[in-house]
Amino acid sequence: MTTVMKDKKFKILSIDGGGIRGVFPAMYLASFEEELQRKGVEKWQIYQNFDLICGTSTGGIMAIALALGIPAREIYDLYVNNAYDIFGHKKSFVKQLYSASHERKTLEKLIKDKFSDYNDGKDPILKDCKTNVCIPIFDLLEGKPSVLKNDYHPNFTRDYHIPAYQAALATAAAPTYFTPYSSEYLTEQGVKKPFKNKIDGGVFANNPTLIGIIEAEQAFYKEKSNLNILSIGTGFQKFSDGAKRENWGILYWINRKRKRLIELFMQAQSQEIENLVTIMQNGIDKEKATHPNFIYYRINAELDGTLNIEMDETDKDKLEALAQKAAYKFHEDATTIIKHFSNG
Repeated sequence: MTTVMKDKKFKILSIDGGGIRGVFPAMYLASFEEELQRKGVEKWQIYQNFDLICGTSTGGIMAIALALGIPAREIYDLYVNNAYDIFGHKKSFVKQLYSASHERKTLEKLIKDKFSDYNDGKDPILKDCKTNVCIPIFDLLEGKPSVLKNDYHPNFTRDYHIPAYQAALATAAAPTYFTPYSSEYLTEQGVKKPFKNKIDGGVFANNPTLIGIIEAEQAFYKEKSNLNILSIGTGFQKFSDGAKRENWGILYWINRKRKRLIELFMQAQSQEIENLVTIMQNGIDKEKATHPNFIYYRINAELDGTLNIEMDETDKDKLEALAQKAAYKFHEDATTIIKHFSNG
């Protein structure tokens, strides 16, 4: 469990869901780490600069990886170099009517191997994270939202035994893309525990920033004025449709080329959390903008029609273009981000 100094700002990193579009936050954070290294900062890794990392879906994979000490550049390389292996064997439309679009085996092996590489060859559990994490999932067995956490509060004893790769696969089990995740694990006392039918936390918290704020207040007893929050999206295309059409049926909302329904609820949830946190920071109509309640930066990129990137995109050129946007965005923000989020 990480001890947080009382005289320091409490720093929260929040990473949205978005499938392979996770290359955007991965490159942004890689640029952050590399800039700290360039400046000779000893504690240049993300886990050394944030007290709590929240992540949903692809953001959850990344949050756990970063908290285990994996450099962001390695996460980026894993995504870009393996996008086709993960998503390039999509099932036919007819098969997708009865099963998920993709198999999980490649993703599971990649995550499990990468996590164990940073834990002396053994599968790490959430307790092994070097900073604190909270990872939204939906428990389909119980029919309710859940947030997986390491043991950063004395009462948090439920989740910290869970293998890190299982937590990552659970939060990334997006409906229609992957089947619900089911497995089992042993606690530290050797008790076998089921871990059944977990799905992507993006169904209720695709942008987990608000969860992070609540955790900071309730589990770490921090005042809002003591918070520095960095929230990173995965790029988005504004979902709008003003066309006069009659075909508003199932094939409009979910078809082989585009799963509009999933895009809509993920984008809407992320945007509303962004709106709510901005109000919490600056008040109604930004009446407190000159003296905000806390430090909060939201990083994202709106994608135009020339860069349409699905959550299971495999086009490496598109992914690298999205990464370039992230790198450019970081270098625009570098001075401010280092000021508020570096311990160096």
